[in-house]
Amino acid sequence: MIAIVDYGMGNLRSVQKALQRVGADARIVDRPEALDTADKVVLPGVGAFRDAVAHLRSQGFVAPLMRVIESDRPLLGICLGLQLLFDVSHEDGEQVGLGVFSGQVRRFSFDDVTQATRLKVPHMGWNQLRWDASCPLLDGLDQGAYFYFVHSYYVDPDASTLARATCDYGIEFTAMVWRDNLYATQFHPEKSQQNGMRLLENFSAL
Repeated sequence: MIAIVDYGMGNLRSVQKALQRVGADARIVDRPEALDTADKVVLPGVGAFRDAVAHLRSQGFVAPLMRVIESDRPLLGICLGLQLLFDVSHEDGEQVGLGVFSGQVRRFSFDDVTQATRLKVPHMGWNQLRWDASCPLLDGLDQGAYFYFVHSYYVDPDASTLARATCDYGIEFTAMVWRDNLYATQFHPEKSQQNGMRLLENFSAL
C-alpha cells in the first residue's frame, strides 16, 4: 500500500488518482500511525512552507516519516514535499525544515537582469528535465522529458554529490533529488501526463 500523507496541504485526490491509474493501491491517510504499515509513502504539498512544516509537526507526522526513511521504504516528496525535506526555507522569513537533505530553499529572483530577460515568478508550466546519474524513477524516460511545474521557490542542496535532475529557468535549478530510498520532485508528476505517469509507475514498482 502507498500511503499519501494528508496533513492539510495539497490536492491529495489528484495524486491518488494518478497512482491508481498506474495500478497502485494508493490511500490517503490522516493518522501518523498509518505510515508504519505502509509499503511506500508519498509526501505531497501545495502552499506555504511555514504552514506545512507546522502542520506536519503538530499532527505528529515527523517521527513516522523518519521511521519510513530509516526503514529503507521508498518515499516520494512532491513539490512542497521536496522542499520540506531540506534544512531551511527562506519563505516568509527563515523556516526550519525536516533536515533530511542538507541545503536551503530559495526564491527565484531576477532583479539583477534586464527587464527584457526577466522571467515571471512563479515558474509555471512545462519545462525539460536533465540528469546525469541514473535513477529508478526515470527509467524509460528520455533526456529532456517535459514535466509540469508551479513554484516560486527552489531547493539549493549543499552537497554536489546528492543525485539530482535539473531544469533551466533563468538559472539552472534542482528539479529532482534522490538518495537511497528517498526521491523528491519539484514538478508535479500527477499533472505531467505520460511522463508523469511513467515516473509514478516506476515508483509504485519499487
